[in-house]
Amino acid sequence: MIELVNHAVVLDGCGSMTVEEAKAKGVDVEQARKNTLTARILAAHNMAREEEDVLRIRFDAMASHDITYVGIIQTARASGLKAFPLPYVLTNCHNSLCAVGGTINEDDHVFGLSAARKYGGIYVPAHLAVIHQYVREMLAACGGMILGSDSHTRYGALGVMGVGEGGPELVKQLLGKTWDIARPQTVAVWLTGTPCPGVGPQDVALALIAAVFQKGFVKNKVLEFQGPGVANLSVEYRCGLDVMSTETTCLSSIWITDEAVRTYLRERGREQDFRSLAVQGPACYDALIRIDLGKIVPMIALPFHPSNALPVAELVRHGKDILAQNQAEAEQQFGPVAAALNLPGKWRNGHVWADQGIIAGCAGGSFENLHTAAAILQGQSIGHNVFSLSCYPASQPQALALMENGSAAKLLRAGAVLKNAFCGPCFGAGDTPANGALSLRHTTRNFPNREGSKPANGQLAAVALMDARSIAATAANGGRLTPATDLDWNAPHLAELSLSQTFDSESYRNRVFNGYGQAQPEAKLVFGPNIADWPTMTSLPRHLLLQVASVIRDPVTTTDELIPSGETSSLRSNPLKLAEYTLSRKDPAYVGRAKAVADLEKTRLAEPAAPKLLELVRPLFTACGHNAPTDLTDVGLGSTIVAMKPGDGSAREQAASSQKVLGGWANLAVEYTTKRYRSNLINWGMLPFLVSPELAASLAVGDWLLVPDVRQAVQEARETLSAFAIHAGQASPIALSLGSLTADERQTILDGCLINFYNAHP
Repeated sequence: MIELVNHAVVLDGCGSMTVEEAKAKGVDVEQARKNTLTARILAAHNMAREEEDVLRIRFDAMASHDITYVGIIQTARASGLKAFPLPYVLTNCHNSLCAVGGTINEDDHVFGLSAARKYGGIYVPAHLAVIHQYVREMLAACGGMILGSDSHTRYGALGVMGVGEGGPELVKQLLGKTWDIARPQTVAVWLTGTPCPGVGPQDVALALIAAVFQKGFVKNKVLEFQGPGVANLSVEYRCGLDVMSTETTCLSSIWITDEAVRTYLRERGREQDFRSLAVQGPACYDALIRIDLGKIVPMIALPFHPSNALPVAELVRHGKDILAQNQAEAEQQFGPVAAALNLPGKWRNGHVWADQGIIAGCAGGSFENLHTAAAILQGQSIGHNVFSLSCYPASQPQALALMENGSAAKLLRAGAVLKNAFCGPCFGAGDTPANGALSLRHTTRNFPNREGSKPANGQLAAVALMDARSIAATAANGGRLTPATDLDWNAPHLAELSLSQTFDSESYRNRVFNGYGQAQPEAKLVFGPNIADWPTMTSLPRHLLLQVASVIRDPVTTTDELIPSGETSSLRSNPLKLAEYTLSRKDPAYVGRAKAVADLEKTRLAEPAAPKLLELVRPLFTACGHNAPTDLTDVGLGSTIVAMKPGDGSAREQAASSQKVLGGWANLAVEYTTKRYRSNLINWGMLPFLVSPELAASLAVGDWLLVPDVRQAVQEARETLSAFAIHAGQASPIALSLGSLTADERQTILDGCLINFYNAHP
């Protein structure tokens, strides 16, 4: 089904060969590395000299949604923003319900429109489109690169390298700077065959994620999709697979383009944005993944990660045992509250039963997915029991197409609920299931509590990811888990299923504000009462004393656990209020501990020789064999968290910035799951320390770390720093690694955050 080749290969259109075999045939391997689509697109956007190892990328366009654009514009404004120098789309698809927090969600939208007018942006009103669908339909141009403040910024199927990053990376582009990155490795994904009826893009994606995630096979690498199987996939099918590539932890993706892509763009009035992208000559890749599409079966990702995937048919056959094992894993991770899940209770009368189905967002809400689901449900009933089905077309034009071809009516007659374009079900801001419920979702993630439950309140629910086809088949059986391949695809209403759609952009023409290139400097920004500036942040002091405020032993820590999604998303325009929720679902006592250290730092800044501070700090220096300071002018006090592998999931910068707002100066990790989380730490002036598994396991809440001469170490670009861990008054020498940092990254840490960096170095 999926084969991983973990060594460099050369593809020449006829097959693959090793580097040694290629050299024996006279292939110039170094030139072959430049022949990949990835290398060519990166080279076209690289502002650095070719011989430099660090790429300095300028993007063609950017996109943000209403959880992120306020903070980005506020940061850029504080750093000297005058006008948007590139097309920048502001969508309103995350906080569009305006269901919590009074006026604050709509206040953010009003701010967004005023910013689009003032700086020359593109503003997409609420309910008109989810962020990635609008970009696919109206902005993506073959051969381009687009940066988004959302981790699922993936437009590879349209010949565009999309990159999801934290907000500060978008700020850099707004200020005419570059996205700096070491040359990434590239992995070829060779597709063959044709998917069986009933197998959708989510099935292929989950099979791929399951094959590579745990191995870190594609971490921070670019996936390049090619092979004869590409032609057997519609463009929307390709987009559905492509957007889920984020869950492999890859950096970006790119696909070859063909006449199907040309037709897709032509139907959207943008044929001029088409370019044929194909590998030219032998191309060398760092690894290879072979996928036989014809062997992929309907898949399901059990709680609590997309990589926890297996065939639906296997769960149907062995549900009792598999769900019991899944329940045991949940209890190990969450403790007694996990009993509320009772996953084994979903096995009844020899079947697995779900409580809810959702088809939504950038992965699930496509015309093809919903049109196919409607065909499956034609003449069927979802039933009168607990199971419900909600369908969210990803854009207004797609909703209109579903209405005009009758699919919307089929869904409604079957008992499904048709809703507006909205990303909420993907991150816990809509359709939160009941306590203990199992929700089947064609969305992007099923991380713990991402569906909206609150374990601290005794609530816990579970999400399993599935393709829209199998969700519809399950809905037709009243919630009984059913792979879509069990259906009779020779039945007339399925055998004659046509996936063609009519694209009508009139709703965009009538509602979207497009001010790119027409900035109105005299226009006023409109601030609601919740929109706050970033607090002042100090530069890195000479020495640091860090107190461990939280230790997370889980193998992987998601950004949802670092800063919750759902209703807290409404507070992302107010850094101080949002910070109160940091780690609230993982370590509720963290905020209090971090604030206690932050109060010490405030005292230090106001009175460096405060007797109580010296009484605390001097014994710590003495325990480490250092002279006790007479005042703390050069000794910063801050907090840190320790985690095994933090940063999986969302690009949200607030996972890092909220720690900094609370006085955090560093993270200690055995490994960072994604580049974007490490970049977020750096952009907020935090030290992204790497430590050994043994050191991480030995540290405890309340321990102190003395990092002497840390400022000098950063200035001198030392990768390893000598420090001390102090437990119960006893100090032990330790080693902390910063890894590789660019000159700008080092200076950002020295200055204390990106805002300070740009104010000091305009």
